[in-house]
Amino acid sequence: MDELAKKIKEAAYLEGNFVLRSGRTSKYYLDKYLFETQPEILAALAERFAKFVGSDVDLIGGAELGGVALATAVAMKTNTPFLIIRNSKKDYGTSKQFEGPNPAGKKVFLVEDIATTGGQVLEAAKSLVEAGAQVTGIVAVIDRQEGARENIEKAGFKFESLFTKADLGI
Repeated sequence: MDELAKKIKEAAYLEGNFVLRSGRTSKYYLDKYLFETQPEILAALAERFAKFVGSDVDLIGGAELGGVALATAVAMKTNTPFLIIRNSKKDYGTSKQFEGPNPAGKKVFLVEDIATTGGQVLEAAKSLVEAGAQVTGIVAVIDRQEGARENIEKAGFKFESLFTKADLGI
């Protein structure tokens, strides 16, 4: 097993009965915050994500909350500004859906933590397109292999993952 995959699984793999964001239930859970908060793992993930960032990318995007640490790490690794995509436009202060640079007219590379059906990252990608951005690709740390790739590609976006659940021995 890949050494980074092993570290992620050791840090974040939980067994039990869990309800996922998609509404599905699962006998296992990958707690993204248990691996995203580990500097060694986060730095290694940034290194791998950076290989997917083209020279034409203007912004690294991450959806709240799990994508923010990843986007920050990749931005630091590639020296590319990053953008935080809110799940919904805030109803106070500046009332923005995007925090950071304006994505209009920009090429945005999206990072995702765990992709099950791809619901959250698809919402983020669609909101970027509606704002006038071009999404150059979506890359997840882990694809649970439960429809994310199919849903994301069907929506017209390129999708890759650093690991699948199989790579983690699940």
